[in-house]
Amino acid sequence: MSLPPDFTVLQVTPELNSGGVEQATLDINRALAAAGARSVVASEGGRLEQRVGDDGGLLVRIPVASKNPLTILANAGRLADIARRKGVYVIHVRSRAPALSALMAARRTGLPLVSTYHGIYSARNGLKRAYNSLMTRADLVIANSGFTRDHILAEHGVDPARVALVPEAVDAGRFNPGAPDPGRVAALRAAWGLAPDDDRRIVLLPGRLTGWKGQRVLIEAWAAVRPPKVLILAGDDQGRTAYRADLEAMIAANGLGDSVRIVGEVADMPAAYLAADVICTPSLEAESFGRTAVEAQMVGRPVWASDLGASRETVDPAVGGDLIAPGDVAAWTRALQRIALTPTAELRAMGERAGDRARRLYAFDAMVAATFEVYRRAVDRPAS
Repeated sequence: MSLPPDFTVLQVTPELNSGGVEQATLDINRALAAAGARSVVASEGGRLEQRVGDDGGLLVRIPVASKNPLTILANAGRLADIARRKGVYVIHVRSRAPALSALMAARRTGLPLVSTYHGIYSARNGLKRAYNSLMTRADLVIANSGFTRDHILAEHGVDPARVALVPEAVDAGRFNPGAPDPGRVAALRAAWGLAPDDDRRIVLLPGRLTGWKGQRVLIEAWAAVRPPKVLILAGDDQGRTAYRADLEAMIAANGLGDSVRIVGEVADMPAAYLAADVICTPSLEAESFGRTAVEAQMVGRPVWASDLGASRETVDPAVGGDLIAPGDVAAWTRALQRIALTPTAELRAMGERAGDRARRLYAFDAMVAATFEVYRRAVDRPAS
């Protein structure tokens, strides 16, 4: 779907560091510019902020990650002012923290509000449930997976007509086996401390260092199997230094220093997936989408994931990889044993099949077209 040349979207995203919210923001920023429309991103910025301008958008820094009530009220005025000055057609909020500010700005300007429900937010009490429900007060709500859509409908009782299923997408041009040159892959392996002649199989767990991503589970399973492989834990601790220290202590206590490595944030993820043989995502909580599983499969690597949430959509054991009981160390131990016994050629065949499926289901152009259609619907909706 095409958009008018002056069609302007204001995306509101707390930060631009790493994660699915940030990547989705940048994807639509790039797609709007490529379509000849205009993109404005309101955010506190971060490591990825330069890409907004590089891809043709405009970054406006405001403190939209803040939960301070006075800042939220001030942000409503700031967003309304941006919307008026930039000729915005649609405000698109992607997180709970700025949701109230975005809602107030939309009401002040008479503009439609779209939200994307990127996560499965816990709600242990009524106050938290009310906070979560801010994301569903938009005119239209985007669910990033079938699992997320079902959660929205069950948790918030939203009219199904207001919820649009738009699965997140991955750029197949960037994530494909031929994208990174061999030198990038070799450089990354060297950065991980692997010698050029080290032919051990590599298992990669990509994900920020936080308990629910399941690093402890995989380390425990690794200690039980002690396979002739290398486990790479790639992800930023985002200030969780105590958790990282706990993982390092587990590795040392089990004598795994030579086969388990914490390598921090990796900027070149296409090369990281290609440097590995197998990807594991042993999350303890449901992924609302799980971008890493799709990215890895697109470059031809099979994925073993926890059997919950949207992983049941992104990983098909009949094609390649497997779904494992979350938090079950014995089950993950058996999975690692199967991986160790599977010939490399068979792993590659699994990855190729999984890649074909991922490219079919999570095409970038399809996601963009579906998002643009939501914008059109929002603009065309009668005023409430």
